[in-house]
Amino acid sequence: MATGEVYGVGVGPGDPELITLKAYRKLQEADVVAYPKKRKGSKSYAHQIIEAFVDMNKKEMLGLVFPMTKDQAVLTEQWQQITAEIYAHVSAGKTVAFVTEGDPMLYSTFIHLQRTMKATHPEVPIKSIPGISSVNGVASQLGIPLADGDDWMAVIPATEDRQQMKKALLDHDGLVFIKVAKVLPMMIELLEELDLVQDAAVATKVTSSEEYIWRDVTELKTAELEYLTLMLVRKGCGVHA
Repeated sequence: MATGEVYGVGVGPGDPELITLKAYRKLQEADVVAYPKKRKGSKSYAHQIIEAFVDMNKKEMLGLVFPMTKDQAVLTEQWQQITAEIYAHVSAGKTVAFVTEGDPMLYSTFIHLQRTMKATHPEVPIKSIPGISSVNGVASQLGIPLADGDDWMAVIPATEDRQQMKKALLDHDGLVFIKVAKVLPMMIELLEELDLVQDAAVATKVTSSEEYIWRDVTELKTAELEYLTLMLVRKGCGVHA
């Protein structure tokens, strides 16, 4: 029987000072810190966030390459492999802190780990420590409330389904579109069509030292932005102002 445990540790949207006290404590207590690792060996975003708090020379670090595909068979196989790597430490009685940017339970890789671990090793205690998400981070950086009173607010992965994205814009008072970089031209067209350009902003790596915010989204019609990019739309708040 496994005697260790696994924690999904939310380390916030980018600014290391936004790590919670509980997340900090768990990083110090954990025997192993598991983190996303890029195939080429460069540091991942979550790894950069925790550098100020974890002594990489004294802590056992477990770099994991996560599947970047929508092929369900490949996803299943790779997540089983990742889970097996973590289980090898847990079965030895070690506590593993699995770090994720933002919050572990909001569009996070931890969700896949939790699902696979429960299916293959249900005896392993697996818990999450909430973190501040980029959704909260962008609202604070812009000084724009996500929702107030009876407002409807949504967090939506941006897709190429134009009608679906249009419906989302029409149906809500506030929205944050994540993974928006790949469909920026279409989203800007929709904002123009619905007269919402003045109520939208785009941000990359929000709250981090590499943060960049565009309050005039029309500047981005031909831009190629990185994966960690989101769009906030808040009707009537004049984000562009």
